[in-house]
Amino acid sequence: MGGLIGMVSSERTSVSPSLSLSPSPLPTPTTPKQHGVTKPISVAGPTEVDWQRTRELEKFLVEAALYESEEEAAKREEVLGRLRLIVKDWVKDLTRLRGYSDQMVEDANALIFTFGSYRLGVHGPGADIDTLCVGPSYVNREEDFFFILHNNLAEMEEVTELQPVPDAHVPVMKFKFDGISIDLLYASISLLVVPEDLDISDVSVLYDVDEPTVRSLNGCRVADQILKLVPNVEHFCTALRCLKFWAKRRGVYSNVTGFLGGVNWALLVARVCQLYPNAIPSMLVSRFFRVYTMWRWPNPVMLCAIEEAELGFSVWDPRKNPRDKTHHMPIITPAYPCMNSSYNVSTSTLRAMMDQFQYGNKICEDVELNKAQWSSLFEPYLFFESYKNYLQVDIIAEDADDLRAWRGWVESRLRQLTLMIERDTFGKLQCHPYPQEYVDSSKPCAHCAFFMGLQRKPGEVVQEGQQFDIRGTVEEFKHSINMYMFWKPGMEICVSHVRRKQIPSYVFPEGYKRSRHPRLTSQQQSDKQSCEDGDACQAGSGERCLKRKKEPEAVQQDRPEKRQSISPEHSVPSSLSSRIGSNIELINSDKKVQYQETEVGDVSNGSVITSLASEVGSCEDIGNESVAGSCEGNNGSVDGSVEGSNNPGSSQSDSCDAESESLLENGRLKGNGVFQNGVQEELEVLNLSSLTFSSSI
Repeated sequence: MGGLIGMVSSERTSVSPSLSLSPSPLPTPTTPKQHGVTKPISVAGPTEVDWQRTRELEKFLVEAALYESEEEAAKREEVLGRLRLIVKDWVKDLTRLRGYSDQMVEDANALIFTFGSYRLGVHGPGADIDTLCVGPSYVNREEDFFFILHNNLAEMEEVTELQPVPDAHVPVMKFKFDGISIDLLYASISLLVVPEDLDISDVSVLYDVDEPTVRSLNGCRVADQILKLVPNVEHFCTALRCLKFWAKRRGVYSNVTGFLGGVNWALLVARVCQLYPNAIPSMLVSRFFRVYTMWRWPNPVMLCAIEEAELGFSVWDPRKNPRDKTHHMPIITPAYPCMNSSYNVSTSTLRAMMDQFQYGNKICEDVELNKAQWSSLFEPYLFFESYKNYLQVDIIAEDADDLRAWRGWVESRLRQLTLMIERDTFGKLQCHPYPQEYVDSSKPCAHCAFFMGLQRKPGEVVQEGQQFDIRGTVEEFKHSINMYMFWKPGMEICVSHVRRKQIPSYVFPEGYKRSRHPRLTSQQQSDKQSCEDGDACQAGSGERCLKRKKEPEAVQQDRPEKRQSISPEHSVPSSLSSRIGSNIELINSDKKVQYQETEVGDVSNGSVITSLASEVGSCEDIGNESVAGSCEGNNGSVDGSVEGSNNPGSSQSDSCDAESESLLENGRLKGNGVFQNGVQEELEVLNLSSLTFSSSI
């Protein structure tokens, strides 16, 4: 389109001396600055209507209490100041104990940096502060940080809920300081004295450090780079705050369970800011869903070219690293060494996120047509109305402190259960983990539970009697969980199958099961319209899409089911009773038992089999799937590819024609496509992210 003007090289933008002496130089045409690896999709600025929508959006965010008070902001600064003094004294004490000179003790120093949502300016009330302590080379992580500093903090009255996690991918110490949640990392750099003006963005801080230190430093380095690479920081922050809130409401905000975490969402929003450099928040939110609804995963999202340095650290490169070829949703960090920040995403969680992008895109289209308000975008996801079968993972410990540590360990491994189910069923059984914990306060012991939705992969040919036996999968998962090195008596885990009718009452906000009113909610209306507009429904959609009127039998089957009240004691972890329909089979530990339509049976821990029979009323039976994946692997890993060329859930007016060059052959992904806004803009050219490497490779 006319707004997409090529980037002029720096040599051409400079004015030669001879030209500058000309009495009447020709006017130089204004060239839009290119942000990122491709030209922008549109450089159009906002209209008055866009400004009005932005004001309405910001008003909604304020009313949703997403901004902290001045008092809390001041308290955070005070806590960070205290923390800086604590780590300085800690390093000085260690320097003195190790016999260094008085001058060295006086010069000894440690710095505190922030990253994550606090550094980006998008944190809300009660949010934790991601912090990094940078210390000298002679202060190590294993003993000095996780033992000596840990003990120092444990003796302070202001410090509560102190939880070291030394074996995490990024080792961290979690605690509350005067009520403020802190996640503290440590990095020992190759300097005897840490200067006060240390530039953590400089690649020199990575000299002679180990991989965990690189990962610890990367959070701060990535946050700094994001703020440098977006066209307008204020607009970026507002859009990111909005979309993080949306992701939490829709159940797709959690890196640990295979969705996206804070840095992932920040990178996705930053890329949209680059593609629409003059857009304001309401425009950015709308374009966010439009772009990622049509994104050709596994094309990578990148804010800048991937650079190689001479330090020897591995960077994301599918041409060289076989593991990188298996990533389903690559979102690449902009700081060296460039990594895929979303390696946790599986085929099942990618499918769930694509469903939600479709939902968000439809709502934003309605907002632009004045058919909906911003509040419709943030309606909570009805997870317990979306599947007929669930896995319930109950976590039990003796007391609250033990449960906090035990729950953290189990939650960090839930993603592995999803991958193992995909692996052992060859991707035919999809598992949707829900990143929210639920607590049954009636239990005498400390307890919490997580749930996963189960369904067969859309498009699979159903063979009568064919089943998924995942007993071994669940037992393997439980065995890996029980390898917890800090296990204590009383720490138990139970994995059980429950039908939708048997979901325990404590998961519902009101304390009782939601009655299924025949009238559609606004999000169900949105999904129904999305199905009809595209003559198909997004496969496996989390919302319950209705069959067409020309299918009276399907409509009859979709009538609201009568919900039964289940008392809390019926969901004790040791053995959960299940009412089994014709599409589920369960096997207990001793023998195989096949249940017919209305039979009831007891489920032993982790004994679950799910058949391939069709789930009545699920919109997966309508149309084509938008995300197809193949999974194969071993030892809990999943190797596969994702193709997403069709998005039947989107409006027919949106089309995207793109052809990607081979990533492995050329090391570069390009795409051109066309889609129509249908409201204000003409056709725009969608340039998908280009995978470019520096010439030093």
